[in-house]
Amino acid sequence: MASGSRSHAKIFCPAHPDALLIEDYRAGDMICPECGLVIGDRVVDVGTEWRTFNNEKSTNDPTRVGAAENPLLNGSDLSTVVGRGTGDASFDESGAAKYQNRRTMSSSDRALTNAFREISNMADRINLTKTIVDRANSLFKQVHDGKTLKGRSNDAIASSCLYIACRQEGVPRTFKEICAVSKVSKKEIGRCFKLILKALETSVDLITTGDFMSRFCCNLGLPNTVQRAATYIAKKAVELDIVPGRNPISVAAAAIYMASQASEDKKNQKEIGDIAGVADVTIRQSYKLMYPKAAELFPEDFKFHTPIDQLPTL
Repeated sequence: MASGSRSHAKIFCPAHPDALLIEDYRAGDMICPECGLVIGDRVVDVGTEWRTFNNEKSTNDPTRVGAAENPLLNGSDLSTVVGRGTGDASFDESGAAKYQNRRTMSSSDRALTNAFREISNMADRINLTKTIVDRANSLFKQVHDGKTLKGRSNDAIASSCLYIACRQEGVPRTFKEICAVSKVSKKEIGRCFKLILKALETSVDLITTGDFMSRFCCNLGLPNTVQRAATYIAKKAVELDIVPGRNPISVAAAAIYMASQASEDKKNQKEIGDIAGVADVTIRQSYKLMYPKAAELFPEDFKFHTPIDQLPTL
């Protein structure tokens, strides 16, 4: 039954007007769940025309609407893509393809697509989530539309956007970690990083020793007791101004070295340096500043396997 005007028609059961009707897609009927009355018939199914099974070899999903819309592309990613030809009619006399996709996508969208693909590939290599990838894509789109970094490599801009996205999402990565999965140098990523922050008039939170502690200790296979002690040592060293001007990453590495040497799970400088991405000498310099105050840096409940006076003096 319909009530109201034709443009605002609502179908409901006359005996149970508040019941949520059930749609039988196979029969095309609208059925009342309370009494079983068929309220409407010949309902048009607006779902996909095809079904895709997991055991099928084909990776194509022949749905009627195609791929999801991408708002970051100027054409919302609704441009036509011509499939690769296989018959003789697909090629001219010289053997060149008659139909090419290059004409269906603008150079701007092509640059964006390539950059988004590069960001996604880099993120996959260091196990970053989709939220970080989406933020990096959005940052690249803003920089690309603003045309403020003309002359800079798109790969360098993409790497810098991924670095900024990690910082803004609260899971920062070091320049060396981004550089390891990028095609450009650490110096170029650093330059683009500063230019992007200035161009977009945005900022990122300062890096602290705690931002990397959990990941570094986990990669080193250290237990939670050592991780908590290292976090406390690094934070205390910064509060007491024992390591003025030192890089937070090198302070974190030195704190991990001190905590591990006091425990039974000892790690040497090279093992920690390889994970943290800092040189052995850098760890030693921070450790030498922290060692004289070691008694003040350890948490009170820490169980020493090696006493403070027997820690390495380097």
